[in-house]
Amino acid sequence: MAIKSVYSKYFQKSKVFLYPLLGIKRGVKVVPSETYLAWDPFYIPEDMKLVCLYHPQEKDDYETFEKNVLLKHNRLFDIQTIDKNNKLFIFDFSDMGSDWDNFLKGSYSKMQNKIKGDISSFFDHKSANYFYMKSYLYPSKYFEEYAECLDIEVEFLKSVGELCSKPDFEKETLMMKAKKLENSEIIN
Repeated sequence: MAIKSVYSKYFQKSKVFLYPLLGIKRGVKVVPSETYLAWDPFYIPEDMKLVCLYHPQEKDDYETFEKNVLLKHNRLFDIQTIDKNNKLFIFDFSDMGSDWDNFLKGSYSKMQNKIKGDISSFFDHKSANYFYMKSYLYPSKYFEEYAECLDIEVEFLKSVGELCSKPDFEKETLMMKAKKLENSEIIN
């Protein structure tokens, strides 16, 4: 598959690089409406948490999914019920260390090969998303295609080193007020 275009709009980096590392199968009916690296003022990106926003009222299968998958997840750190329509599940990625730092810097190609493999295996191997993710994780294999598509010099891309922008911390920060924080279900 050849590069015919590149994404010009921002997409949530936490959703495509970190959510796949939860190991939740692609194609499940219940997915977060969005993912974040931070929740103002409770978590910042350096806390190594993935904040997933779910809407319990939207899916018939939600309760079963929550009970069988989310509540049993080994990365689950905290749960916050915002209201009947919004529930946050916060997952801990502190074991990622330098890989998390590389993610925050947008240095996706510098993440460990196992992590890159786990990320790319989440996507359907026949999809455009899979191809794009492979190019973000292993950019040196795709510099020439991107240079041709963008009509720029290959050497310029090589000097940049990455083919995907780094996370936008403002867009990756949830700005939702909790009504009551005493309902916290801290797991650790």
